[in-house]
Amino acid sequence: MAITRIDLDDDVLDEAMRLMGAATKDEAVNTALREYVQRARRVAAATRLLERGQRGDFDAAEGARDTAKREHRRP
Repeated sequence: MAITRIDLDDDVLDEAMRLMGAATKDEAVNTALREYVQRARRVAAATRLLERGQRGDFDAAEGARDTAKREHRRP
């Protein structure tokens, strides 16, 4: 792990530590960075799914599901 000297807003850091239950400043900063990266990855994944949906990539699957539901309902 790298050691980096940065200036942080003490009030914001204290609030973040309190909200996340972090015992140390290191824990608070590392948790915040991990959560940011995870959130950015989720947004990117959602964007890719939206783009696929707009291209119609899921239309065939929807049609197959609808057909299977209709056939399942037949006596």
